[in-house]
Amino acid sequence: MPLDPQAKAFLAGVEASGAPPLHELSPEDARAATMAITELIGPGPHVATVEDFRIATTGGDIGARRYEPDDAAGTILWIHGGGWVICDLDTHDAVCRLLATTSGCRVIALDYRRAPEHPFPAPLEDCWDALLAVAVANEWAPLIIAGDSAGGNMAAACTLRARDRGGPELAAQLLVCPVTHHDMTTASYRERGSGPDLFITAKDMEWLWSLYLPDPAARSVPDASPLRAEDFSDLPPAIVITAEHDPLRDEGIAYAERLEAAGVAVTHRHHENQFHDFFSFVNLIDAGNEAVEWAGGEIRALIGARAHP
Repeated sequence: MPLDPQAKAFLAGVEASGAPPLHELSPEDARAATMAITELIGPGPHVATVEDFRIATTGGDIGARRYEPDDAAGTILWIHGGGWVICDLDTHDAVCRLLATTSGCRVIALDYRRAPEHPFPAPLEDCWDALLAVAVANEWAPLIIAGDSAGGNMAAACTLRARDRGGPELAAQLLVCPVTHHDMTTASYRERGSGPDLFITAKDMEWLWSLYLPDPAARSVPDASPLRAEDFSDLPPAIVITAEHDPLRDEGIAYAERLEAAGVAVTHRHHENQFHDFFSFVNLIDAGNEAVEWAGGEIRALIGARAHP
């Protein structure tokens, strides 16, 4: 299916700007470039309470932001994407606001340490430590872990850890266009790794992986490539979103299939006319808003089913 006209218009604007490809930038310049996109996205909806705070981790305190609607029914720990290298609390502010209002849950977004200054496993360890802390602070409410792209990678890894390490208990996992494997030989990498209508390319992913985990031989552990886990049973219900115009398409689909084959309840929504991580482009791409609203509704339904079996 052809790329959505709004997504295509965004990519045309990027091309017209003359901006170099992501993989040709330094990490600092790549981070600065994301701020221009953040300005285009603009503000998200009003949330009753929004506040920044700190979470203690074994690597030191990290930043976090809490979005709390009135009468929040659960807690979503949000791990932002950006290839473990770029993006922060502000780049995902609008999508977190919309997720909070549509799910009826408080959203706690993490400002984990980023590569290359802090390569694997530092970002993941920050997310794991934060999950433990948030679970203790919100033990009375259902807890959902969520993330997009590289954030989806770490959300999946933390979900596996939670099962293998005896908790915390998770009500659900939301994985948006997740990185689940370092394998770049899939059909989607061949079909969607280069050319037009792409937000991220194979060369971009090679660059990001090289900064996050430089040793290719070390990328096969489940903490880095969750699809390499041996056992997918006894994991919480999964909401998985994938996009057709995305080199990561096949690994996201494969992860959903592995979960389902292991008996995990999976709700998978594939967007034929979208590029990688369109979900976070709220206000710019209508399908992004719709996907966030849909995911929020799915989370609301899961929490309701848990409360009223």
